[in-house]
Amino acid sequence: MSATTIAAVNARAVYDSRGRPTVEAEVRLAGGATGRGIAPAGASRGRHEAVDLRDGGAAFGGFGVTRAVDNANGPLAHAIVGLDAVDQVRIDRTLIAADGTANKARLGGNAIVALSLANLDAAARAAGLPTWAWLAQGRPVTLPMPEIQIFGGGAHAGRRVDVQDFMVVPVGASGFAQALAMVAEVYRAAGRLMQQRGTLAGVADEGGWWPAFDTNEQALDTLLQAIEAAGFVQHDPVQPGFLAAARLHLDAPGREPREHLRRELCRLAEEVLAARDQVGQLDRLLQCQSPVEQPDDRLGVVGEDR
Repeated sequence: MSATTIAAVNARAVYDSRGRPTVEAEVRLAGGATGRGIAPAGASRGRHEAVDLRDGGAAFGGFGVTRAVDNANGPLAHAIVGLDAVDQVRIDRTLIAADGTANKARLGGNAIVALSLANLDAAARAAGLPTWAWLAQGRPVTLPMPEIQIFGGGAHAGRRVDVQDFMVVPVGASGFAQALAMVAEVYRAAGRLMQQRGTLAGVADEGGWWPAFDTNEQALDTLLQAIEAAGFVQHDPVQPGFLAAARLHLDAPGREPREHLRRELCRLAEEVLAARDQVGQLDRLLQCQSPVEQPDDRLGVVGEDR
């Protein structure tokens, strides 16, 4: 038995940022290194995502994870104890095979991902490396450009508007610290504007402001005004200070058909983009999630919950 052989697994329920239970797993290796991983759980989920196994019933509003924890401590633990934690691919394939379903519905995607992350953490600790360095394996890495929510919509804020995330991307920043400082200024400016106009309902569940907007147009316009109020107005079209981004999630009952709203939001983006181009302020406005068609090559396309 090597020092990186998985010796024991312990899973338990912990609480996420919304006050709901989720699964935390702990993997201990023969050499003493111990790693932990917590399964994330978003407010919106696509129909093809791995199943976030919940207990149902009255406790915790149906969001209990007793079954998922039992599965992590039972069949999933039995499947990986004795394997080498360094072989992450084998660990993940073994966990998936133990479940045996296409969407991890039997044992729970939350149990599986918590164990996978805990194993990764344990292997990195055994090597004496932070997780990012263990994953990089000596390859050069860079910090990603942050894309941060200023105010939420959709499932994050009572579905006041169709857009789920109104975000800014500080592309003009010279480093990560400056990027965060720039976003913080826009966040504060947005809060002041919304407070003055009576459109601030509180804080959404991911930390952005909870808006009381009547339309998507009002939301986008407020986001752009907040960027300007924070002092970040583009004068050089080659080096914009910010990108304004919006992420769409449209599975809510009673909403218009998905494709129609996608087209409408991207149409709106084009219109606002054209107006902003005339005053030379922003060169990219919106990220459309899997739009039916990409309306403008200045609009980025990102994946969505499916």
